[in-house]
Amino acid sequence: MRRAGSVVAWLGLRLQAPPSTLGRSLSCAQDALRRTPLYDLHLAHGGKMVAFAGWSLPVQYRDSHIDSHLHTRQHCSLFDVSHMLQDKVRELQNMGNDVGLEVVDNALLALQGPTAAQVLQAGVTDDLRKLPFMTSAVMEVFGVSGCRVTRCGYTGEDGVEISVPAAGAVHLAMALLENPEVKLAGLAARDSLRLEAGLCLYGNDIDEHTTPVEGSLSWTLGKRRRAAMDFPGAEVIVPQLKGKVQRRRVGLMCEGPPMRAHSPILSTEGTVIGTVTSGCPSPSLKKNVAMGYVPSQYSQPGTLVLVEVRRKRQAAVVSKMPFVPTTYYTLK
Repeated sequence: MRRAGSVVAWLGLRLQAPPSTLGRSLSCAQDALRRTPLYDLHLAHGGKMVAFAGWSLPVQYRDSHIDSHLHTRQHCSLFDVSHMLQDKVRELQNMGNDVGLEVVDNALLALQGPTAAQVLQAGVTDDLRKLPFMTSAVMEVFGVSGCRVTRCGYTGEDGVEISVPAAGAVHLAMALLENPEVKLAGLAARDSLRLEAGLCLYGNDIDEHTTPVEGSLSWTLGKRRRAAMDFPGAEVIVPQLKGKVQRRRVGLMCEGPPMRAHSPILSTEGTVIGTVTSGCPSPSLKKNVAMGYVPSQYSQPGTLVLVEVRRKRQAAVVSKMPFVPTTYYTLK
């Protein structure tokens, strides 16, 4: 079993404290963090809690993060993602096109994996076969009313995210965990799953300085918007859509030590050309995977590059993403 400290290091989270004061510092830090409605449930199930974006969240449970990762790919796992902001967008208020935003103080549970729909169907009357990827519906779930179920997730697998009133979150989680198909999973598995699926982590792989074209996210821009150029940044982004972009986010694979965020990417001649933004050993593929940014001329799959890992240069190859095929549910 991997200890919490080693998993924190595996995630790339740095704890700024000497070993002699680490336990005390973690305890004090935990007291200052926000807690989700499932905090006590995490502790009861052996959750190793760490600081993440101002919240106390489980990095793993009694199983190793690799076991959790593979269980998600083969069965389904329950993730507490209640730290994510939820809001309602109200309709236009006047002719000035103003909209209203209302923050929703709900818990958010993600049930992810090939058996997720089968597990959830036992607790709802709605036919989940009619709920394809990126659609949602309000329904009662295992006796908890007012839940919004959305067919989406952050693992590349079929699954749902359930926005549930905070008072019903523990009941719903316990109801789902009664099914032997379901196990709790934490931040470590969430990170390796999303990386295998080629999904970005904001602040690592994309930020306010990244365009959709650079980030390989051009699919987010519809044809009408491209033609009308009526969105912020259109004067920069539309020319990039036509091929005039200097850098692109790419996938990388290599043998040997795993690539990590901030590792330099070099040409085969030894010139630094980019940086790794996320990387880890892939539990599914038993290879090292990463993503990062390189000049467009190095972005074709199959291109050989070098990555500096532990002050040593090793060969890597630009690879298509997702590394593991996604299985999002769509209507036939």
